Amino acid sequence: MKAEEVKRIIQAGKAAPEGKYQEYGVLVPLIETAEGCCVVLETRASTLKRQPGEISLPGGKKEKNETPLEAAIRETSEELSIPKTDISVFGPLDYLVTPFNYIIYPFVGEIKKERVGCIKAAPDEVDEVFTVPLDFFLETLPENYPVGIKVQIPRSFPFELIPNGEAYNWRSGTYPVYFYSYNGRIIWGITARILKNLADRLNGPKQEA
Repeated sequence: MKAEEVKRIIQAGKAAPEGKYQEYGVLVPLIETAEGCCVVLETRASTLKRQPGEISLPGGKKEKNETPLEAAIRETSEELSIPKTDISVFGPLDYLVTPFNYIIYPFVGEIKKERVGCIKAAPDEVDEVFTVPLDFFLETLPENYPVGIKVQIPRSFPFELIPNGEAYNWRSGTYPVYFYSYNGRIIWGITARILKNLADRLNGPKQEA
């Protein structure tokens, strides 16, 4: 293959994260209430196999031929039982490439204020829908508990092919796990990380606890 052909192929392509990842679209839905601007949050159904009973933002895995934004809007419409036309999207937050082979694309948007009191949880996915004032996240620093991530090497790994063999100095890392506590509710994990990113975008990063 000649360099000119390499150039043509590379320029015609689009960069993406290397490897196989599942992609998810998530929405941070804001709504104007009597308390001011609030974030709409969910308690996941207790019957779900993954993360039952946990607090989350609406969203889910994108379907074939669907963008992460389209997935976020579709899932929000389904989980909150509102029309897609009642959702307006402001734009994206920073996306998360996790160590667990999935990528989360968060977006911020607004639900029409006329929907206050009309949002209903989809019973097969959501047990409860509630709101938290946006100012809570702007004024509250979450607790951070970094979790260590280390490489686990299978027994069949060919150590004889790498320098120092079994004594090779593998890299390790940390994964931040954030916690917010609001009126007895615990908002943590990916949801808290997205909300912290929103707060950082709106009022600048703060020193972590």
